[in-house]
Amino acid sequence: MSNLHFFDANAGNGRLGDLEKTIVINNLLDVPLAERNNGWVAQFIDNIAEANLAVSEPEIVMSNDGFPYFNLRSVEPGENFQAFVIKDKLPTLLQNGFGVALNTRKQDPDWMFSFGDLVNYALRQEFYTDEHFFSRNNADFVIGKDEEILVGQPSEEILPGYARKQLAEFLQYSGVKNPMIMLIARNYTDEEKVTQDLVLNITPKNFANENEYKQAMNTISWFLPKHYSIVGLDTDAVESGFQPL
Repeated sequence: MSNLHFFDANAGNGRLGDLEKTIVINNLLDVPLAERNNGWVAQFIDNIAEANLAVSEPEIVMSNDGFPYFNLRSVEPGENFQAFVIKDKLPTLLQNGFGVALNTRKQDPDWMFSFGDLVNYALRQEFYTDEHFFSRNNADFVIGKDEEILVGQPSEEILPGYARKQLAEFLQYSGVKNPMIMLIARNYTDEEKVTQDLVLNITPKNFANENEYKQAMNTISWFLPKHYSIVGLDTDAVESGFQPL
């Protein structure tokens, strides 16, 4: 292991992250949880991806929902450490299906990035996206009898191969023998009203009750950016729409 000094970019042979952003992050983490407002969050999100962090022990921690997080911690001035920069390590994190947890040694971790948050950063250089075409409310997803929709497959810019792989493996593990997906666009001729939804071949009838179905869909959302809308339909609901994940 190469030893890297917090304030010396020439110490060791590893690649350090942005030292100014590291200092910003460390100062932010000194703020008590109760005092962390929207401004705090904005600063944190803007700086964390390129800041220097260190791997904590154990390296992998499991959430209550059973998802794996790479376990990172903040570093102290004067500490010798091997730098871990989220932006540089994204390919490894994404290929292995990890989220990222920061400072789990505390009673309340400072932050938890889901796998989907990291996917969003890889695609858009931001962990969370506000402006998008995905539906804001898909609780009652019904396609009208005469409604015109556009059906296709999500592109690499929406669902890259590594995300497809992780999602497919999770669904198969959860009992979906042949997971399938499609992308539906509604009001696609109107730029102001157009919306899109990711659709999986999962419906409430696959579960004991509606609550279990909703819980499953919420769990699936861990693999996807938070602004994505996910709905379930029968495989025959839309002709020639579904394709294997």
